[in-house]
Amino acid sequence: MINKTLFLTCLCLSIYILLSSGVILYNKWVLSPKYFNFPFPVTLTMIHMGFSGVVAFFLVRVFKVVTPVKMTFKIYATSVVPISAFFASSLWFGNTAFLHISVAFIQMLKALMPVATFLMAVLCGIDKARCDVFMNMVLVSVGVVISSYGEIHFNVIGTVYQVTGIFAEALRLVLTQALLQKKGLALNPITSLYYIAPCSFVFLFVPWYLLEKPGMEVPQIRFNFWIFFSNALCALALNFSIFLVIGRTGAVTIRVAGVLKDWILIALSTVLFPESTITGLNIIGYAIALSGVVMYNYIKVKDVRASPLPRDTTADRTIKDWKFEKSSDMKVPDNISDDEGDNGGNGFTSDMSVDEEAPLMSSRSSHIGRTQPINHATGRWKVKERGS
Repeated sequence: MINKTLFLTCLCLSIYILLSSGVILYNKWVLSPKYFNFPFPVTLTMIHMGFSGVVAFFLVRVFKVVTPVKMTFKIYATSVVPISAFFASSLWFGNTAFLHISVAFIQMLKALMPVATFLMAVLCGIDKARCDVFMNMVLVSVGVVISSYGEIHFNVIGTVYQVTGIFAEALRLVLTQALLQKKGLALNPITSLYYIAPCSFVFLFVPWYLLEKPGMEVPQIRFNFWIFFSNALCALALNFSIFLVIGRTGAVTIRVAGVLKDWILIALSTVLFPESTITGLNIIGYAIALSGVVMYNYIKVKDVRASPLPRDTTADRTIKDWKFEKSSDMKVPDNISDDEGDNGGNGFTSDMSVDEEAPLMSSRSSHIGRTQPINHATGRWKVKERGS
């Protein structure tokens, strides 16, 4: 008989991989002129932000599922506002890339996330430059360059949008570390959406008004309520699936699931979107980049296991704050990542790919080397390592 705990863990991982891949492919289908033909990425992102903000408001203020943190105007203005600005930017640029380049190539470019975050962290004084990490970053960069060179439908505009979105997300991660955590604030997935989604919506209004509103006045623009509602609902469900995965596994397991998801997604995209043709150079370059990411993760986990971990982390307290804690599906060990050696500090994040793909989560992994609050959107929370 299959162990119930193992079965539920595998089920949660499967749901996460399914939803994460589904949200990316769904966004591509909606935005692509060849399919649903709604080429307005800012509008789509605003729909997601508005939907997530409304849901978070009801969960916090009406149903009182979680208690809002003590947020002063000064902290909101100096921390949440700049974080929301870069969050909105990363979603805007990331979704715009779908108009120009394939899903497969976007996934390959996302391997640059650790490079971008490491550079931003070093420049902002959050992390220290290290020779071993730097060599891994060079390996990742070389792999991405080779993959780009092998891309048949290479598009400069789409690549620039995607890379810019990656660096915007990296800066958001660094600001979260530098501004929120140093103030002792740890946001769970619901309170993160509650505070950040409305502010991101406001920031997105400016590019929407200047760039997309004039084009949306054309009568033939398609708008289907159920398409956009289900799209936003899938992104929101992805956030909660990540919460379940974090509660049942550790960061190393999540990283492995994220890599598996990337390969599945690349394969699926070539089937669903014929223009997403991949070449041998694509695969070779991505494999090189991925090996650099794996080596980087090994170094970080090794550093974490060399340093002591607090027994009752903020992540534990965050999960216990949920009213769902008595559910058998929400059991969380005293230390989420004891076996993985990858949890600690001051926030609730996950080192999965945040997917920039899901507008309600945030992006690929936080590679700063300390714990950091949620990466939304775009989804995935990052369980940060200590000891870097």
